[in-house]
Parts: sequence; C-alpha cells; structure tokens
Amino acid sequence: MKFVVAIILFFSLATHAQTSEENRFADVEKEFVALAKKYGVQTADLGVYATVGEGKDMKVLLNVNEKRTMIPASISKVATASAVLAHFPPGHKFKTQLLGTVDSKSSVLKGNLYLKGGGDPSFVSENMWFLVNAFTRTGIKKIEGDIIVDDSLFDKVRYDVSRQKERVDRAYDAPSGAMSFNWNSVNIFVRSNGKGNGAEVFIDPENEYIRLVNKAKTVAGSDNKLLADRQEDKKFDGDVIHVGGSIGQGLKEVVIFKNITQPDLWSGYNLKSFLAQRGIQLTGSIKNGVTPEKADVLAESESKAIEQVVADMNKFSNNYVAEMLTKNLGAVKKTKGASLADGVQVINEHMQSLGVPADQYRLDSPSGLTRENKMSSFAMWKVLQHLRDDFQVQPEFLTSLPIAGVDGTLKKRMKNSKAERWVRAKTGFLTNVVSLAGYAGIEDGHVITFSFIYNGSTDEAKVRAFFDNLLIYLVK
Repeated sequence: MKFVVAIILFFSLATHAQTSEENRFADVEKEFVALAKKYGVQTADLGVYATVGEGKDMKVLLNVNEKRTMIPASISKVATASAVLAHFPPGHKFKTQLLGTVDSKSSVLKGNLYLKGGGDPSFVSENMWFLVNAFTRTGIKKIEGDIIVDDSLFDKVRYDVSRQKERVDRAYDAPSGAMSFNWNSVNIFVRSNGKGNGAEVFIDPENEYIRLVNKAKTVAGSDNKLLADRQEDKKFDGDVIHVGGSIGQGLKEVVIFKNITQPDLWSGYNLKSFLAQRGIQLTGSIKNGVTPEKADVLAESESKAIEQVVADMNKFSNNYVAEMLTKNLGAVKKTKGASLADGVQVINEHMQSLGVPADQYRLDSPSGLTRENKMSSFAMWKVLQHLRDDFQVQPEFLTSLPIAGVDGTLKKRMKNSKAERWVRAKTGFLTNVVSLAGYAGIEDGHVITFSFIYNGSTDEAKVRAFFDNLLIYLVK
C-alpha cells in the first residue's frame, strides 16, 4: 500500500513540477510583445529562437522568424569557435621557434637566425622573453647574419577582404600573420609635461620598426584631445606613428593602441630588441624568408591552451584572433600558405556536419565583420545547442563567453539585475545590426539556449535594452 502511495505521490509531484514550469513560461510571448512595443522594436526585423531544457524535456520558448537568414555580425564567431574546438581539442598549443645551425664550441652564430611562426595569436612579450632566454642557453653572443622571419604557414594576405574599409588601424582589427607579436599592435603612452609644453610620448615595446613623430601639446584642464595616426612608410621597413592634438595638464597618462602593417618584420625587429637586451648582437638585418629543412631548433615557445585563445576572441570580440584561428584551420589541410578562405571552408564543412540547414546560413567571414554573412536565429541556435551537448568542449566554450555584468562585451549590460552572472553570450554589432547568442541559467538548474538577431533601423541602444530585458524576464 505504501508503494502505491509513493508512486501516486511521485507522479503528483512530477505533474506539479511540469505544470509549474509551463505556467512560469506561459506569458513569455506576451512579455516579448510588450517589451518590443516598449523599445520600439518591430518583430518583422527580428529573428529569435530560444529553448529551455534538453532532450525530450526541451521546450521552445520563442520562435520568431527563426528560419529567416539575417546579418549576424560578430555572433558569427560562435561558429568559428565551434569549428576551432572541433579541430584543436582543449589543451592544444601553437609553437613559435628559433632555428639555425650552431657550432657548440663557438659563441658566434655564423649564419642566419630563423624566427618561425606557428600561427600563435597569443604570442606576446612574455613569450618573446621566454624564447630569447631559452636561446641564451645556447651560449650565442653574436649573430653574424640576418634574422629571417618565416611566416610561410599562412599566406601574405593580412586582412579579410570583406572588412569595412574604415576599420584600418584599430588594435582589435590588426593584420594576421603566421608570425605575429603582441596582437600586432603597439601601445602609445602619452604624458602631460607642463602647460604650454610638448607632451611626452612613449612607444611600448620599443624597437626600430616604429618611428615616432610627436607633435602633441600639454594644455590647461583635463581634456584628452590627442590624435594618433599610423602610416606605413615605404622608405623603410616599418610604420610611422604620428601623435598630435593635446593632453590636459590634469591628466597623468593616456594610452592609445594602434595596429601595425607588417606582422613578420614587426616580430623580427622586436626579436632583435629583446636579443640586444640580453647582450646578443645582430650584425645583419631583418628579412622575410623560409627556414631551411636542416636547421636545428634552438629555442621554442608554446602558446597558451586553445580554449584560452578562443576566450581572447569571444570575450572582447577580437577580429584579429578570429582570423588567426581561421587560418590555423586552413593549415590543418595545407602546410604552407594557408588562407582565410581555406579556413572558412573548414568552418562551413563543420556547419554541415552539425546538420545546420544549408539554406539558413552563409559564412564568408569568421569574425562577422561583414554584411555578406547570413544566418538564421535557428541556425545559430543549432550551433549553440551542439556546443552545449558536446561535453568534450562545452566547459571550454562556455568559459570563453562574456558574462553579463562582469566582463568582456557584456561587462556593462544587465548589471545589478536578476540576469547578472546568469547570462553568458556572444554579442554582435554592425550598423543597423544587433545580435546576442548564448545561454541563460535559471536557479532551478534549467538552462535557456537563445539566439537573437535584429536587422533594422531602430536605435541600437534600444535593441540591446530589449534583448537584455527579455533575458532578465526569462531568468527570473
């Protein structure tokens, strides 16, 4: 008798839980319509798909124009991340090497030193120091030859051809190269120097690749009216940084970031500078070339793990990292001269393997910095759901996403609301395009997978507020 009562009680509780959940989400569509009206968002301009739960218990919360292809902007990076994690498992690392032929009895390298790039987007000053310090243990004090930078793993096309032309020298739009350094960007630090005087300008890291033209002034007040422009100079191997305008006397320091134009030579000149700081002299110059097959590995530096590199891409929507990772995908099939198109082909093959409807997406750019990419909200949801279900990569991908109210491109969104820390999502933005795709957690343990895309003329701030408040409602 007790057994029968227990069964009845179990089904009664299960039915109650199911009814409670259904009641909880019963008014989602009504709230969706109300919020759209409040923020002046036309539903005809939206593509929305959201589900809660998984497997047989999955429930569709919203489906609005979910199969219509729209411009997705930077949520395209979700597809890129998915393909990258499928081909480079968690823990994978890229390698950067110094090679040459050394006489163990001599402190002089009579020949070239080769800096061979392995496509590491995260190769920065710390890695260069590690590489140079490892090289010092060979006992070499002088290089009677050139530094030859080998970036032949990728092609020489530095920018995605679909990029908007006005996005030229921003740090997160830096050029790609198999041998890259410090995000292929330079830090410009400007300090005030007394009213009426010039301003002090520092380039970091210092090297012969950058030439500085400083015309900045210090003025009264605390305004930042500095102007910085990066120009390529055909007269020498490098870039010229022009700094002008003014910095207020009340400001201690201002930092400006600019990208460079030639990743290979930029890396080579920085290697020369780092070697000099360790007392190693170079008699030759910096050139581009290919490493001889018989050259010995003299030092090697590994990148951080692939999942951390994916986070570098997603947290701040870094287009440079997206393109570097995509060329690495191309290099899976092509050992020399991998192009962006090679990598994009791999991404599209990955989309096909996930069963994403072929008529609901078109991916030309891995970063989404184009109006040519097309994707339906359902297609994006399909990728997100795959990443959620694949335990081999799910934790790593989830960690790569911005957290509402905490970091990345969501740092200032949904702050001090019920959704703070409960939403992890990739943002997207172009003129007349706003998108948001990811996951929203609920305290009862359920997870919402959502994909929101907007293409229209409503003010972008209002659209973002609409998306944010919809999520705040869903996680309550």
